[in-house]
Amino acid sequence: MTDTLSAALARADANLDSSVDRLFELLRIPSISTDPAYAGECRAAAGWLSDALGELGFEASVRETAGLPMVVGHQRAQDGKPSVLFYGHYDVQPVDPLSLWEHNPFAPTFAEENGRKVIRARGASDDKGQLMTFVEACRAWREVTGSLPLNVSVLFEGEEESGSPSLIPFVESTAEELKADVALVCDSDMWDEATPSIITMLRGLVGEEVEISAASRDLHSGMYGNAARNPLQVLAEIIASLRNPDGSVAVEGFYDGVAELPPHVAEQWKRLPFDGAAYLGAVGLSVPAGEAGRSVLEQITSRPTCEINGVSGGYTGEGFKTVIPAKASAKISFRLVGEQDPQKIREAFRAHVRARLPEDCTVRFSEHGGSPAITVPADGPMLTKALAALTDEWGKEAAIAGTGGSIPIVGDFKRRLRMDSLLIGFAHADDRIHSPNEKYNLESFHRGIRSWVRILDALAR
Repeated sequence: MTDTLSAALARADANLDSSVDRLFELLRIPSISTDPAYAGECRAAAGWLSDALGELGFEASVRETAGLPMVVGHQRAQDGKPSVLFYGHYDVQPVDPLSLWEHNPFAPTFAEENGRKVIRARGASDDKGQLMTFVEACRAWREVTGSLPLNVSVLFEGEEESGSPSLIPFVESTAEELKADVALVCDSDMWDEATPSIITMLRGLVGEEVEISAASRDLHSGMYGNAARNPLQVLAEIIASLRNPDGSVAVEGFYDGVAELPPHVAEQWKRLPFDGAAYLGAVGLSVPAGEAGRSVLEQITSRPTCEINGVSGGYTGEGFKTVIPAKASAKISFRLVGEQDPQKIREAFRAHVRARLPEDCTVRFSEHGGSPAITVPADGPMLTKALAALTDEWGKEAAIAGTGGSIPIVGDFKRRLRMDSLLIGFAHADDRIHSPNEKYNLESFHRGIRSWVRILDALAR
């Protein structure tokens, strides 16, 4: 470790109390983006962050959009050094139901949970506490050396919790300004409370709704039963046909573009603390139901899925009604990995349904979004440096992780800026984001700052 890095880490430690004070100031601003009544508070949060970046030597400004503003800042004084773009969001979820909060959600406070000191407030973990770890790491570097060790740009969004309607137009209009060697995103969890991680695999998504129609009206099951085609029966048979006996997806061409885990990642996952039985047991289940021979961890992160999200048709009210429905529908989602093509998956699913449609039935499809998976090369130089920095800080091998969900901004950076992202977060699974009594461990905040100090140093070399 260099003397400069040691000094920056020491400054981060010395600044902790004031860093918490600044975080509390930001947490007191109720920047709820989904409610127009809080638009002024969202603008106040944007202004607060712009001012904070300006104090640290960034060329920072609040940028207007058709919706809520963005905050952009730059420090580009290191010729020949790499450049990074840090992304976070300053907006938060609504606090309802307020009655379940143990205190005012916008009056941040300390509490003890499971022997750990935590910060309780709306936005403490998602995402104000997370983004402030990076801001405070920049502060430590500036106070020790007068500059940052590499070129840094910052983008803070104000509509992440309300669908990001202004993000894509803004990124497209500022593409040249925002382009960097890599994007850094702090809006994710650690592997566990003691193991840091970088998410390199984000599954894509295809959403479809299928509606099967037969007779011109609902029919009496005593008068038309057996003789009339039942759309619910047809739909049930089609749904059942989507899986093979071994649990794999039966849609033709579904696995095109699906690769196995890189060997070194597969070996690391075997060493990491993950109990598949406990994961299922926590929700009252005991037997993995997906692809045979695949671990629970693989199934929820690195393998594609086909799930039935809802089925409707016929009479579903109280009591009983003997009816053959004229229509039946289902909502079905596919999570994608690797190089799976969302449009090809959609077309293959529709072809699968049409091929099994009997006479007297018609089908109507409705599209509910689609996006490809995102994968960061598991041996990329930026990733390797960041993993080493996290390992040094936490004293445990940093994990390469995947996530079952989708994070749209990462795909937008990849498609529109041709830029990979490193998702490095310090939240815990029990932080209760989007729920009452959201919290962020003080250790997550403190060591998150120290982690970014190390990562900035590592990426600069």
